[in-house]
Order: sequence, then C-alpha cells, then structure tokens
Amino acid sequence: QVQLVESGGGLVQAGGSLRLSCEASGRTFGKYVMGWFRQAPGKEREFVAGISWNIATTYYTDSVKGRFTISRDNPKNTVYLQMSSLKPEDTAVYYCAIQAVAWGTVRPAAQDYDYWGQGTQVTVSS
Repeated sequence: QVQLVESGGGLVQAGGSLRLSCEASGRTFGKYVMGWFRQAPGKEREFVAGISWNIATTYYTDSVKGRFTISRDNPKNTVYLQMSSLKPEDTAVYYCAIQAVAWGTVRPAAQDYDYWGQGTQVTVSS
C-alpha cells in the first residue's frame, strides 16, 4: 500500500525557515503529481504547493508565492517544501499527498489526491 511519511516540522520564529520532507513508498513515485496541503486550527485544509511528475511545473497558493519552494527527488521518492520568511499565519499541520492519477497535471483540489501523510506540525511564533 502507499505510504507517505513527512518530517521536518517544528517551532520557528517569524522570519525563519524550515524544510519539510515527505518520503513515499508503494507507488511509482516518478509518475505522480505531489502536493503539500496545510490545516490550521478551526480552518479547512488548504492547498499550499504542487509539483508535476516530471518537475516541469510547480504551482503555489498566492499566500506562499516567493516564500515557499516545492521540489522533488524522484530517485529518492521524496518531495520537499522549503519554507522561508515564515509568518505566524503559516502555523498549521502540513500534509503531503500523492495524486490519484498517473501522468496528471498539478491540481489544487484535495479530492484529486488519494493518499496522505500523517502530517507534521509547523508553528511560527511572533
């Protein structure tokens, strides 16, 4: 079965940086779009960033553009989210997810992803 395991969350001061990692197993990683989502307390889960299977396309929600960078290493079955200039409003549980359809395009809707990691907490203090 597909497993996604995130790591790299933690507590950081505003303006700081963190890098999240997500290692996948159980599916041919290089065929699938990967995404990062987040969910803050009392809010719905939201799309943060996505990257195509061939690394040609990345897509970001407006609030993180210029601050976050998504990347992937297909031989290592791993996707990353480099987060810089962090703000208190970035505080959330961050989830990686793998899209259900192979060779697809990057989509921001959660229903297009069929497996999710357990989540990693990111807390940004002011």
